[in-house]
Amino acid sequence: MALTLPDIEKLFKAQGHIEYSGEGVTQLEHALQCAELAESEGAGDALVAAAFLHDLGHMLNPQGETPTVRGIDDQHQYFAIPFIRPLFPPDVVEPIRLHVDAKRALCTLEPGYHDALSDDSKRSLELQGGTYTPEEARLFAAKPYARDAMRVRRWDDQAKVPGKVTPGIDHYLEVVARTART
Repeated sequence: MALTLPDIEKLFKAQGHIEYSGEGVTQLEHALQCAELAESEGAGDALVAAAFLHDLGHMLNPQGETPTVRGIDDQHQYFAIPFIRPLFPPDVVEPIRLHVDAKRALCTLEPGYHDALSDDSKRSLELQGGTYTPEEARLFAAKPYARDAMRVRRWDDQAKVPGKVTPGIDHYLEVVARTART
């Protein structure tokens, strides 16, 4: 079943208050911060929308508090795709689908990247298959949308600041609506 724009708004309003697994922010705060970071770097609407929606799978498939501690990879990057693919073009969907692989690649491509990850991101990395080999990272970096996925991933890593003031949900829902297929 495909989501509609009103469904996405309802999902954030119903579950956005849920803590973002051990990170000190809620799902909504994380999404807003990620989108704001994208916007502040001059990303276009599609990438801002991807940044805002990248963790939608956590809310569509809730696994309780800090599932990584219990050895659960909720595969959120894939879970949301069937729900959003009919609504959004590939330049929104693909960075979402690839943002976990981007973390795996960045751990290989950028010295110090792994060490800067939060504890939960390090736990999830292991559950998600671990750091890519140099060849896997090279192949990932050559994929369409890999560069956008790496940008989303970096914003994802930074979007965990308790109490940070951002534009509100309505602002980013408007950006999301501009990217939707009509």
